[in-house]
Amino acid sequence: MEYFLLAIGILLTGAFLALIVKEQFKLKISAIFALIGLGTALFPAIWALITGNFLESNIKLSAMFGQIHLVLDPLSAIFVVIISIMSFIGLIYANGYMKPYLSKGMNLSSHCFFLLLLIASMLGVTVVQNGLFFLVVWEIMSLSSFFLVIFEGEKKEVISAGIKYLIYMHFSVIFITAMVVLLTNSANSLDFAEYAKVLHQNPHLANIAFVLGFIGFGIKAGFVPFHNWLPDAHPAAPTHVSGIMSGVMIKTGIYGILRIILMLGTPSKLVSYMVLIIAVISALYGVLYAITQHDIKRLLAYHSIENIGIIGIGIALGMLGLAYGNPIVAMLGFAGGIMHVLNHSIFKELLFFSAGSTYLKTHTRNIESLGGLIKPMPYTALMFIIGSVAICGLPPFNGFISEFLIYAGMIQGLPAPEVSLFITLVITIAALGMVGTMAILCFTKASGIMYLGEPRSDASKNVKEDSSLVMLIPMGVLALLTFIIGVFPQYFVSFILVPVTQIVQNENTLMIVRSIVDMTSLVSGVFLVFIIALCVLYILRTLVNNREEEHTTWGCGYDRPTARMQYTASSYASPFISALKPLFKRVSHIKKPKELFPKDAYYEQEIEDIEEAYIVKPILRWDEKILSRFERIQNGNIQQYILVGLVFLLLAIIGVFYIG
Repeated sequence: MEYFLLAIGILLTGAFLALIVKEQFKLKISAIFALIGLGTALFPAIWALITGNFLESNIKLSAMFGQIHLVLDPLSAIFVVIISIMSFIGLIYANGYMKPYLSKGMNLSSHCFFLLLLIASMLGVTVVQNGLFFLVVWEIMSLSSFFLVIFEGEKKEVISAGIKYLIYMHFSVIFITAMVVLLTNSANSLDFAEYAKVLHQNPHLANIAFVLGFIGFGIKAGFVPFHNWLPDAHPAAPTHVSGIMSGVMIKTGIYGILRIILMLGTPSKLVSYMVLIIAVISALYGVLYAITQHDIKRLLAYHSIENIGIIGIGIALGMLGLAYGNPIVAMLGFAGGIMHVLNHSIFKELLFFSAGSTYLKTHTRNIESLGGLIKPMPYTALMFIIGSVAICGLPPFNGFISEFLIYAGMIQGLPAPEVSLFITLVITIAALGMVGTMAILCFTKASGIMYLGEPRSDASKNVKEDSSLVMLIPMGVLALLTFIIGVFPQYFVSFILVPVTQIVQNENTLMIVRSIVDMTSLVSGVFLVFIIALCVLYILRTLVNNREEEHTTWGCGYDRPTARMQYTASSYASPFISALKPLFKRVSHIKKPKELFPKDAYYEQEIEDIEEAYIVKPILRWDEKILSRFERIQNGNIQQYILVGLVFLLLAIIGVFYIG
């Protein structure tokens, strides 16, 4: 455990050192200290996964606060590995991505400081098992990520997104605090081990605590209806921050949910069904709204909601397996859910980094303004397409493996002891299949409109591939990981099964799970052979027919095609969206032509999030209306301010005596 504490110390040292070194060295120093610190954290984490043992340490405080109990168990260890590797890759990418900001003279001191502080706090969240100090570290994580989101604070929309994120994160803390207070009063202790004892003895208390914790951690994770901050915060943040937040930080919410399940032992059927319903809705809602987006980072943000839903389906399936006493279903559900935590962190960072590289060259996130970028930016386009295939759950890439495990768990549970469970699983299988289909629609739209065809505006003309290896290598590593995990899943799932066994506590089913994993490897292998065969045929065709011939695209007799003749993102998705009109709120922007040959007439349509439109905005308007009634108090009169303060102080004193 000393190595782990040393790792956090190294990260914090790097954070403070980044404040004082010259601007051109800040990101390099951050990357170096991250390499040393995160590498140090990996040693105890990998050891815990290999052996299945726990590493523990106690930091003694005053009699009032007791001691901070630190535990690195297999559940913590798998998240430490994900946080360490993905954060370091993000920092390497940042060294290339932030160069234009550095050349503009922007100060990176606070950015580097809060980036390393975020990574250190995420590591701390996974090992702290004292209720009070868990909240402290959780709040540090939320605040540091807030300052990263508002890096470009001169933009109004960035500040708005940052404030919205901060508000949601404090709602998250309120519910987690309520859970901690409830458990601390019942256990008369701040230690998680004592919480577990109380939860095992009182099922009613366990349900209440789980619901409070699920809402608190679910806000951080981005489950619907707690997701509203996510589509705004990700586009506002720099791309490497978006990648780390989406790929890593929101998974701390998943960690919190899994930690509560571990303390519960056997969850009730009621909360298990609740998690499954919310997860299915999140997956469908996320992918549905992703299809409607034209901003590539908002599109990817909504896909984070979708994939959090998929992870939630796996976790809920595991909970149902425990609740119904079916260890095979439980093992496959938790294995699929945790495996998807790993897989999503990889392909989501890959997609964000590819989109960020595209943004740096084109200076736009609007898909409709792009096109034809596969020729000038072949490596970036290839990386985005690989990430797209992976996120759609198609073999031979890693997304297929985790989704296959979840499907296998649901199929294993179909000989259900109750009709309600059977119907629920059938509906969930259909919903997950629908999610995969819509994901394919969305990413064929995104990759096709952005990288294929002809340039649709000046933004995608005269563009060249970024030759910086600092940005290309991280993307290449992530793309390689999606492929390796997809083709050789058994080596990675074996690590995942260690924390899964900690939750399920039934090793007799491991052979069945491993046989299913071998099946996924076989399927990926078949697809790999198919891809190799296609590559060989392409090479042979090129060797046999090496003459280059140019032909104009068939255009119904018109030989001069233009970008206006291509599909737009809106027209591509329109047939599908039109069939689901009640689920969207359409906002139209139109300027009608007033001349015979108009120059600036246009028609644009955007889809507004229904929760934002019908819940969040009305609440804000109502809140603003109420607060406006108190504007007369803020009149600049100091004497009136003092009087108001004295009145409230007097009322507080009277209230204390009355309660006493």
